[in-house]
Amino acid sequence: MDNQVTIYTDGSSLGNPGPGGFGVVLLAGPHRREISEGYRLTTNNRMELLAVITGLEALKRDGLRVTIYSDSKYVIDSVQKGWIYSWMRKGFARKKNADLWRRFMRVFGRHDVRFIWIKGHNNNIENERCDLLATTAARSENLLEDIGYKSEEAVSGLSL
Repeated sequence: MDNQVTIYTDGSSLGNPGPGGFGVVLLAGPHRREISEGYRLTTNNRMELLAVITGLEALKRDGLRVTIYSDSKYVIDSVQKGWIYSWMRKGFARKKNADLWRRFMRVFGRHDVRFIWIKGHNNNIENERCDLLATTAARSENLLEDIGYKSEEAVSGLSL
């Protein structure tokens, strides 16, 4: 059984904040799965991060070699430059999207994850598919409430 999984992700916000969505494409051998969800009020960074989290949470086994392709410097730099570990040591105090970063850390450690940044809107077929999934979800009628965004906004009074 192959332990290699490839995940493409993208997040979108129609306004920032505004309605948003994410799209995920998971590829493992001959298997393909697409996931998307839309939210009434959120930010682009939250949707980029939630796409990665959702992709990792969709994996049925631990210990997989996972390559994540994303156009989000926010997500990739936070991990590859080690910022996330400093934020974690400080309990994510005064950190935007702390709820999602905590959720990310719970699933990230279960796999051997490698991030690859790809330029968005650059004719990468799977990234373009994720973008379509994300924007379609953001424009859908049955949008969910991004509870984490709403609670952070209420506590901080900031637009995230």
